[in-house]
Amino acid sequence: MKIPFWKMHGAGNDYIYFDCFKHNVAEPEKLSVVLSHRRFSIGGDGVILICPSEKADAKMRMFNADGSEGKMCGNGVRCVGKYIYDVGYAKKDSVTVETLSGVKKLDIHAENGVARGVTVDMGKPEFSPGKIPVYLPDDRVIAREIEIGGESYTASFVSMGNPHCVIIDEKNPDDIDIEKIGPKFERDPMFPEGVNTEFVSVKGQNALDMRVWERGSGETWACGTGACAAVVAAVENGIFSKNRDITVKLKGGELVIRYGAEGVRMTGGAVKSFEGVVEV
Repeated sequence: MKIPFWKMHGAGNDYIYFDCFKHNVAEPEKLSVVLSHRRFSIGGDGVILICPSEKADAKMRMFNADGSEGKMCGNGVRCVGKYIYDVGYAKKDSVTVETLSGVKKLDIHAENGVARGVTVDMGKPEFSPGKIPVYLPDDRVIAREIEIGGESYTASFVSMGNPHCVIIDEKNPDDIDIEKIGPKFERDPMFPEGVNTEFVSVKGQNALDMRVWERGSGETWACGTGACAAVVAAVENGIFSKNRDITVKLKGGELVIRYGAEGVRMTGGAVKSFEGVVEV
């Protein structure tokens, strides 16, 4: 089969997108493993299917590079919003996308009929350990000392549709051996479904530096839900106040996050790199 695709990214978090309004994509789990390889195939952090929905303008299914299906992807959902706007499936200022974490509302920022950026209503963070999930007591776990791989860390736990462990430290994230440390977090028995881990440092009054190790994908250049989790954790730790725009600086670009009483809103770019046809 020959299937058309778009390659898109949000702050360097790149996926291969298939239009399932027009094409049936069988076994996306296997397809993601094959196509995500950066030397022997298209290359990406995974595969995303853009499907019809009975609840929203479109439905997103997201698969990591190892074939596992993710519940939510902040950078991915922005690119889905761009796609359905640009091709005309939903040519309006606000669109909706169904995910495994619920229906997300997206505000499209367009120029000359093309979506350049998207703001996503990411909903309210979840702090209950049982719903994140993480095997720890208490109703919420903020600034808790934990041990991973024989090392001690101060961690805060939050779900933004995916489980996140946020480590806020004075250490520059670029100095962290994330290839060594990241898998230890992801595979620790404390996290029954694995975990995304954000290594964060505070930069001034309105910014964070962040690197992320994502379950199923390894280090990615950006993570939308991770950036949201980092800002939520910073607010809950008393570093920032609510209802402020916080810039999260990632390896592949920047995202602007605002955490308030109504939840979390994320703004960032959605970029089409190229389109093509893959034979499978």
